[in-house]
Amino acid sequence: MTHDPTAPAPGAAAAPLFDMFAPASYDEWRAAAEKTLKGVPFEKKLLTKTYEGLQLQPIYNAADVAELPQVASLPGQAPFLRGTHAAGYLARPWMVAQELPYPTAGAVNQAAREDLPRGLTMLHVVLDEASRHGFDPDQVPAPIVGLRGTSLASSADIMALLEGVDLAKTPLRITTGSSGLPLLALLLAAHLCDPAQLRGGLLMDPIGLLAAHGALQGPLAQNYDELAALTAWAIANAPHLQTIEVASYAYHNAGASAVQDLAFALASGVAYLRAMQERGLDVNSVAPRMQFAFAVGAPFFIEVARLRAARMLWARIVAAFGGDEQAQRMHIHARTSAWTKTRNDAHNNMLRSTAEAFAAVMGGCDSLHVSPFDEVLGLPDAFSRRIARNVQVILQEECSFGRIIDPAGGSWTVEKLTDAIAREGWALFQEVERQGGMVAALAADFPQAQIKATRDERFNQIALRRDVIIGANMFVNLKEQQPTARPVDCEALQVERGVEMGHLRAARDAQALKSALADVAGSAPQEWITGAVAAARLGATLGELALTLRGPASPTNCISPLRAQRAAEQFEELRSNAEQYAARTGSRPTVFLAGMGPLAQHKARADFAAGFCEAGGFAVISGSGFTTPEEAAQAAQDSGATIVVICAPDDQYPAIVPPLTNLLKTANAATTVILAGYPTDQIEAHRAAGVDEFIHLRANCYAILARLQQLKGVAA
Repeated sequence: MTHDPTAPAPGAAAAPLFDMFAPASYDEWRAAAEKTLKGVPFEKKLLTKTYEGLQLQPIYNAADVAELPQVASLPGQAPFLRGTHAAGYLARPWMVAQELPYPTAGAVNQAAREDLPRGLTMLHVVLDEASRHGFDPDQVPAPIVGLRGTSLASSADIMALLEGVDLAKTPLRITTGSSGLPLLALLLAAHLCDPAQLRGGLLMDPIGLLAAHGALQGPLAQNYDELAALTAWAIANAPHLQTIEVASYAYHNAGASAVQDLAFALASGVAYLRAMQERGLDVNSVAPRMQFAFAVGAPFFIEVARLRAARMLWARIVAAFGGDEQAQRMHIHARTSAWTKTRNDAHNNMLRSTAEAFAAVMGGCDSLHVSPFDEVLGLPDAFSRRIARNVQVILQEECSFGRIIDPAGGSWTVEKLTDAIAREGWALFQEVERQGGMVAALAADFPQAQIKATRDERFNQIALRRDVIIGANMFVNLKEQQPTARPVDCEALQVERGVEMGHLRAARDAQALKSALADVAGSAPQEWITGAVAAARLGATLGELALTLRGPASPTNCISPLRAQRAAEQFEELRSNAEQYAARTGSRPTVFLAGMGPLAQHKARADFAAGFCEAGGFAVISGSGFTTPEEAAQAAQDSGATIVVICAPDDQYPAIVPPLTNLLKTANAATTVILAGYPTDQIEAHRAAGVDEFIHLRANCYAILARLQQLKGVAA
């Protein structure tokens, strides 16, 4: 056995781990880093500008956080940078709150009863578009029944939803849009448990609904009245039930930056605090009833920092309203981002969701939904639900995050980014306040314009492939087998649910119900819930209760909506065009690569060109080792492709390009000739020779592929 002369003698204390390395200062590190850059400016190569306007440093150190007083705070202490509970996840593990987005109560119940014994710790239901706006399934003017959630319209639906679920042991999270009060009435009419046993949230978010859809059914003031009545009831009867949701999904899914998302969420929260105060509720009662819901995407450290900054800023806001420390604690629900998910190569979404879930946990979320990998395609199946749920279970049990208090605390990178995002977010929040608050800002299109500028820049960077989306604009797999899509047939479901509603209406005592609804309409807000429950017990539906409270349905508070989008949409459209073209013609649009000379001298460009074209759904035929333009031209002609990419070193192009381009276009005038590379001193000569496009690292991949699809009739 060989003796290590550097090992400590037997019985001697081991040297500290890093004593063998001489300490280095930041200046010494930077000097060494600049030496490796060989003249390239440090700021150009190693600093990264984010969509938040921040400059990410390549390395952070203690000096970066030395002047930040919040870093010295402890978990469970204001400003709650490090979490709202002193023992963190040791005392309160985050809730595994997977959305069950099935369109009917029975389907949700079946999934819940399968998943609750297998790691699900909170029953999370999202109402469909019809129910969120206060419509019954047979009332909606458009086929939105079952769209993006569950259709719930009666106490019978509630009983089907919760059959076999012990509400004394299982927290609920139901996002209701503007329908919280009618849904509570249906829930109470079902007699499923003592209201004091309800835990979780029955959550209204009219501002979020307005931002996403551009209108509300009934005035915003009426929505606030219902929200105040719901909250006051919970304060008196359900001490563990939250009622107000501040969801930033509409901003995030429209392409907002982390700073914009944070600022607009804070401004929405302030709007709710003011509205509740105006209706007689105090901040110490209201703030603990609020739940912020953030979508968590990428980059990782920005997302961790955003959640920590949110807690710190919300504590500051509630304190300014006169709230005590208990009221200053922000409750955060997180869901993995819809913006980052792809239809193509959908199994990559498992990896994206895992990283996003990790960021949410590092940021200190209180509950979490992890998207099934096939969420973009439609309804999840048992397998995709299980994989998504197990991401959380693994983080808790195998990675031991349930045994750690503030895992990101003290990281120089995270603490500095948290402070930077908090400063930028606070400045934007104050700008919204100067405009009269969030609703006034939405009416003036301020958030919409801010987000559009960020979204446009995101799409530009994706088009240039500076922002890489695996399987969409880079490393595309044209041979993939798509998972089975399970879309909801909203029209058929609307018919089916309409029949059910007809049976329900026929079985009621119409006169007694009419009298009960009249009592609700004539009562004061503090009596609404008592009256609504009485009407629900007589068979009143969600839509009838909403209509009674708000009057005839008509869109109000109309604004420009924030349309939900996804980062990969542009390239997915190109792929879809190519697949439809293949269905029409029997084959994909094809590109021929003319690799000139030995493989070693053209392979890098040929590989680049293949990946570039495949991002648009083009099949690539690789021709390699051609020694003459004539040989390459003949092979291209034999392939049948009408797009040819010439691949060779720059210094060989002047001799190759003119004759090869001439041969290709003489044989077929419709041939599009592309050059791999961008030799600046040769561009005009190559254009004059007939070259149509140049593809290179700085090229706009999306724009070029879209032009090619139009030119070749791929985009029908």
